[in-house]
Amino acid sequence: MTVPRPVARPGSTTIATIAGEVGVSVTTVSKVLNGRSDVAPETRARVEESLERHSYRRRTNRQSSTSQIDLVFHRFDTAWAIEIIKGVETVTAAAKVDIVLSQLDGAHSPSQQWLDTVYARRPLGVLLVLCHLGQAQQRQLQRQRIPFVVVDTDSATSASVPTVGSNNWNGGLLAARHLLDLGHRRIAVISGPEDVLCSKARVAGFRSAHDEAGVPVDPALVRFGNFAAYSGNDIGLELLRRPDRPTAIFAGSDIQAMGVMRAARQLGLDVPRDLSVVGYDNLPVASWLGPALTTVNQPLRDMAGAATRMLLDLARGEELATTRIDLVTELIVRESTGPVG
Repeated sequence: MTVPRPVARPGSTTIATIAGEVGVSVTTVSKVLNGRSDVAPETRARVEESLERHSYRRRTNRQSSTSQIDLVFHRFDTAWAIEIIKGVETVTAAAKVDIVLSQLDGAHSPSQQWLDTVYARRPLGVLLVLCHLGQAQQRQLQRQRIPFVVVDTDSATSASVPTVGSNNWNGGLLAARHLLDLGHRRIAVISGPEDVLCSKARVAGFRSAHDEAGVPVDPALVRFGNFAAYSGNDIGLELLRRPDRPTAIFAGSDIQAMGVMRAARQLGLDVPRDLSVVGYDNLPVASWLGPALTTVNQPLRDMAGAATRMLLDLARGEELATTRIDLVTELIVRESTGPVG
């Protein structure tokens, strides 16, 4: 009969312990720890299982790490991303910490290759924006003692993952309430990707405002796209060409709202006389549009700054007072909304 080996007490396990238990070399265990790709999948799985069972954590002196953090976006080709970067930079500049910037070309989860480059750099920590790590990836970073924080998560996260966002449900509620108060009853919503948490939360708030007012939501006027201008333009044209077109549109971002306003101009509609438009984010450009855009203020710089401070606290070995922060959203009324015509 085979007697299973007892798991060593936390902190006593070495790479040699793992290697002996799995029956591989110390070099192989080291390769798995460092995310190297030249390990057979079956062997990697056995080593990972042993590392997890022993709750192995790499022994490292955080003082010897480079003074930099990794800031990774699913995509950063928008003014929205610039606001996040500015919020992060305000905190890192004061702390004399550098930023390594990368993007995932629209993907919401990084590849193993990306993780390998992080291991090689040994940053103080990783800040993920609108993207997330899989469970196995989280465990790999934890074993390397590289902390991570998520900003504006794209999906539901466990309580153990430090996350900073804003109250997206309340933002959708405020936008819809404003339009309903102006007398609009056919209100469309164009949100971001349907599988992204903030998109769904804003639509949920939008629906709640209608329920509150006793006004039904037409399912044909609830659309999901992405947060880009072309999405607002394409879906906006489709909605505004309907014989029963909406009199107001709540867009999932200011950039998307710009696309909606362009669609209205293409069809000869005046904003706000013929169509009221509400955006989301309150980017600097929103106040300079013609007409100036009514929008939901999402404190992007504050969100990014709070997440960066959390990450640096974790890098110093400090305990977080909370692992979830949701900042307040508020409606900024400008010129793009008016009474139903």
